[in-house]
Amino acid sequence: MKRLFVTTSIGALGLFTLLLVPLQGCTDLSETPISSITPSNFFHTEGEVLAALAGVYAGLRNTASEGEYWGVSEVSTDEMVVPTRGSDWYDNGTWLETHRQTWSANSPATLSFVNNVWNTAYAGIARANVLLEALQKTTVPNQAAIEGEARFLRAFYYYLLMDTFGGVPIATTTELKARARASRDSTFRFIESELLAIRPNLPKQWGDTTLLGTKVGRVTKGAVNALLANMYINARVFKNESAAAGISATSYNTCRGMLVSGGLDACQAAINVVDSIINSGVYQLAPAFTDNFSPDNATSPENIFVIKFADADGLGFNMVMRTLHYNQFSPSPWNGFATLAQTYNAFDSLDRRRKMFLVGPQVNVENGKPTTDRKGNPLVFTTTIANVTSATEGEGGRIYKWPADPKHVQQNNGNDFAWFRLAEMYLIKAEAELAGATGSSTPLALLRTVRARAFATADTLSAVTTDVILRERLFELNSEGKRRQDLIRHGKYTACWEFKDASSGSCPRPTSLVLMPIPQTQRDANPLISQNPGY
Repeated sequence: MKRLFVTTSIGALGLFTLLLVPLQGCTDLSETPISSITPSNFFHTEGEVLAALAGVYAGLRNTASEGEYWGVSEVSTDEMVVPTRGSDWYDNGTWLETHRQTWSANSPATLSFVNNVWNTAYAGIARANVLLEALQKTTVPNQAAIEGEARFLRAFYYYLLMDTFGGVPIATTTELKARARASRDSTFRFIESELLAIRPNLPKQWGDTTLLGTKVGRVTKGAVNALLANMYINARVFKNESAAAGISATSYNTCRGMLVSGGLDACQAAINVVDSIINSGVYQLAPAFTDNFSPDNATSPENIFVIKFADADGLGFNMVMRTLHYNQFSPSPWNGFATLAQTYNAFDSLDRRRKMFLVGPQVNVENGKPTTDRKGNPLVFTTTIANVTSATEGEGGRIYKWPADPKHVQQNNGNDFAWFRLAEMYLIKAEAELAGATGSSTPLALLRTVRARAFATADTLSAVTTDVILRERLFELNSEGKRRQDLIRHGKYTACWEFKDASSGSCPRPTSLVLMPIPQTQRDANPLISQNPGY
């Protein structure tokens, strides 16, 4: 197994024009060369503008990939690990370096996975800037909403950068020039101001026929409020540069007392935007937890902001490829990502959400027939991994939260990936209320609302603490790209866990690790970019 990831430096300036959409008609010799597409000869019709907008959306698919933001946010935590299995998944030590938090500014994981986070975000920002600049010189139907979508997507890409690196260079034009890093607080305030400005121009929900072929997928007021809620609950982290400048790496970073737009307490601001989502009449918890992840999860009433995937070549979600054994699906998966035993064992045995993990005797997920390992023995997944550097084919429970799509095309499955769901909004509100902000419910009632569908019997949860909320987020949002952020907010990211212990460095790890290093390739391309403390 050799997984290849882009490691070039395309984001240091973050300002060059990218090809927005593939053009058809390669035999038409009179067509405009793609190198000549500019705002002056494109973006004149609604179709051209929507094609450009689709290009900005398209970059979201990368953010949920294994060697991108999702992978960094999950593998560097206590939720999952990528064991080396024979010659598979060593990949120059990148996966274990990420899990053990032993990276540096020039180490393999930084120059691949972390660099991809930077490049993907700035590619999306560049595409958004090209479109937004062109919209200043043209008029198309629904222009204010389209501009709002592009600005949201640009803000979301900056949000990923802020979460990963802290303050970053901010570019809102296509001008080619090097820019120094803004402070993390300035980056936070830029994102917040963009979201507040566009919210009035976005619909509560879209109609049935839209840019992406479904009413689910385009940005709405709910998506804006969900991103704001997430930013507000993380305000103490997001508005500080590093552990040395206000982030506690070993204790809970409450949103209480942090001021956001209008001088409002961040915890109260989080409750306010969550209430806007709950009271909008658009969203409700799906009847079953699994409804949010199935191949037809576009119909889930719970998903607020999703990345659209399709069962079509190059457009599908490949989670089953990352986790399943070679013989469980066709084409052959990669037999990689596994949950930690400590994570699996943290779930109550009666919690239906625990079924997202595959353990014990296994079947081919397409035909349901028992399957074997590559030696012909019955395939059995254990909950434990004896040696993470030389794991067997069947060691480690596998994440099967997004089941295989019966209509898949090769490795392309049509399950959408939700960055924000209503269940998380309830958990954010509970956390903000626990911190002392004024809400309409109680933290216990809110957690019970989320947990109701997870248990067949009455919920026995009797009290809520910050640790209880962190555990509930582990159970509800497992593998959804939130764990790194949650552990940092709760002061537990630098703690040790399974396969990250004193044998690979002191415990707890240095507090500087709450921010990723700026990859040296980016600093070489733009000398104005300063490095994060500790690197």
